[in-house]
Amino acid sequence: MSLRARFMEDLKAAMKAGQSGQVATLRMVNAKLKDADIVARARGAEVSEDEIVSMLRGMIKSRTESAAMYHQGGRPELAEKEEAEIAIIRAYLPAELDAATLEAAAREAIAELGAASMKDMGKVMAALKARFGAALDAGQASGMVKSLLSA
Repeated sequence: MSLRARFMEDLKAAMKAGQSGQVATLRMVNAKLKDADIVARARGAEVSEDEIVSMLRGMIKSRTESAAMYHQGGRPELAEKEEAEIAIIRAYLPAELDAATLEAAAREAIAELGAASMKDMGKVMAALKARFGAALDAGQASGMVKSLLSA
């Protein structure tokens, strides 16, 4: 089942069950997805599953930053709301690679490409993205590749 279909099915189920937090979060995700559809339509394309996953990761990142600011500002109730939204959104992401698998894949990509310095980081990241697609957390992979290339 596509992510779009899952969003709609889960939204209907949450509405029937009276889960207002989940309904609000799924409506927000659908609104963001419609915005992405409008942008994609302008360039004559359709939003792919990988782009949807990337959009979800961006939403999680912004909510994580907001939650941290709310904690610092002494607003734990708002931080909890953001963290609840993160948990709902994270349920739609594919399983992330564990650190050992990511490190092995990064080492393999570095060896295949003959990468020796930070100048080659873009090539290594492109190879990892091509290999893992949506399952790759670019932030985590970037840190791993940086540490391996600078070692």
